[in-house]
Amino acid sequence: MAGKTTRVMYIEQKSGQGDRGSARIGRVSFSKSGQTLYYGDLEFQSCKGRGIGANYYEVGSKEEYWISGPKKNGQDRHWAGGGTVEIDPDVADEYWRDVRGCEPPKNPLIT
Repeated sequence: MAGKTTRVMYIEQKSGQGDRGSARIGRVSFSKSGQTLYYGDLEFQSCKGRGIGANYYEVGSKEEYWISGPKKNGQDRHWAGGGTVEIDPDVADEYWRDVRGCEPPKNPLIT
């Protein structure tokens, strides 16, 4: 990822999941235009306001996702949703220190 802008982000699958899709906190990189995001082997394109409850779709599967900056209070899921949010090990320290502003809990990989 040398030279690419990266950021710790909240990533939640929306297609067919309501507000209970798999969700995680991980490092996302951005294309120069910011229209394309990359997470691991996945490539996301902006829905440009056309998504229903989503703001990006995954290019390979066309599944919709909500991708945003994580909230300081940890309440990233929709108020009507629920479920565990996993945190990638490579961003856990940064997430708890810089986003949440606190010491990590006993299990720092789940919110």
